[in-house]
Amino acid sequence: MRANRKRDTRPELLLRSHLHRLGLRFRTQLRIECGEIAVRPDVIFTRSRLAVFVDGCFWHRCPEHGNLPRSNSAYWRPKLERNVSRDALVSSALLGAGWKVVRVWEHENPKDAAERIEKIVRGRGGVMPARLKVGDQLPWRVEG
Repeated sequence: MRANRKRDTRPELLLRSHLHRLGLRFRTQLRIECGEIAVRPDVIFTRSRLAVFVDGCFWHRCPEHGNLPRSNSAYWRPKLERNVSRDALVSSALLGAGWKVVRVWEHENPKDAAERIEKIVRGRGGVMPARLKVGDQLPWRVEG
């Protein structure tokens, strides 16, 4: 299991590439303190307070593709159930701290997921326009 990457997985890199192509700028693996727990979302839009997680189908029990291994199921069932319950805990902690949470399955089309995220980010007014022309006024504003 040591070969399984925690970050910079192929689905995550594809999503970040599409987000960048859409003109969105973001942070990765930024530690967010939410009360008693600390979280490191895969993609973070700090101004919009949006945390994006790219979940693997096996590790996070995707309803479409997640399966339980037949061998050593006494080990795998509790392990995978802990992952799912931890995901719910993390999402509720972030929501309680005023963040919006988006979870993307690894099997989703990264372009579609990026467009869905773009609508959320731009709708909340937290990202600068993709292109600024000379003379444009910067859209700085303080919300809160």
